[in-house]
Amino acid sequence: MSTSTTASDVWLPIPPGDLPSLPSTLTYRYWNGEGGFPADPADCVFYVVPYMKGQETALRPLPRMTRVRVVQTLTAGIDHMLPGIELLPPGARLCNAGELHNTSTAELALTLTLASLRGIPDAVRAQDEGRWEPGFRTSLADRRVLIVGYGNIGAAIEDRLLPFEVAEVMRVARSARETPRGPVHPVSELPRLLPEAEIVILATPLTDATRGLVDAGFLARMPDGALLVNVGRGAVVDTDALVRELESGRLRAALDVTDPEPLPPAHPLWRAPGVVITPHVGGPTSAFWPRAEKLITRQLERFVAGEPVAHVRAEGA
Repeated sequence: MSTSTTASDVWLPIPPGDLPSLPSTLTYRYWNGEGGFPADPADCVFYVVPYMKGQETALRPLPRMTRVRVVQTLTAGIDHMLPGIELLPPGARLCNAGELHNTSTAELALTLTLASLRGIPDAVRAQDEGRWEPGFRTSLADRRVLIVGYGNIGAAIEDRLLPFEVAEVMRVARSARETPRGPVHPVSELPRLLPEAEIVILATPLTDATRGLVDAGFLARMPDGALLVNVGRGAVVDTDALVRELESGRLRAALDVTDPEPLPPAHPLWRAPGVVITPHVGGPTSAFWPRAEKLITRQLERFVAGEPVAHVRAEGA
């Protein structure tokens, strides 16, 4: 990718001084999504999207970034950027965060799974009230787990499941393939696999194909007492259908993402039995910024060297 243009600005959501190894041939502007623009957007050739500042902020400068060549998100999903693809100049690349969130999101998937199975939310409520309530809980050991969305994050989740002696890990992705650990099944096989899955972990991005994937039919195929864990995107799940299953007591859920999001205070999902909810915190941990800085630096090095940038998910027409 050539950088032969009079424009040379790079917009960063991190102060440039925090990235000591940046290529010296570019001009760096700090913009974390707050306040006015740091310079003329028309001079920006590489835009790193502010992290967790919402779609409106992320897209705000794009109409004026007429010479941008790379738009780099710091998220695994790019659904919040999809309306901006038509604003990209021809040949400009939209990149996601690649493996940036593998570690943190996989940790949270395991945390939510264990917290639900071992009754940690109930124990915390009992502690608040000074009640000693022992009981018999389900172990992660010997459970059959289905990972829906077996990409980098899905594989990282499996890495963390195996030491807990699960009975089986089943994998589903958009298309079938083989891995050293076993087959990845296509989405079309979900009706066959779901009745066997005691734990279903969703790690799929939000696309036209996955929106509403977990509908009433999907949930009905899960066995009684099964646990649904969602660390992907909220709109992959039909919330009303999930609430019905939770209120019946047939299924449990552990959710880092919801639809709608943020979840309104009066929403019935908050009060549904058997649900654990965290506020979309799969990515923002102490592991995030060191990995984000490495990702940004590597991408800029490729850009300056005229090499293809990594993790391209869309291109301006």
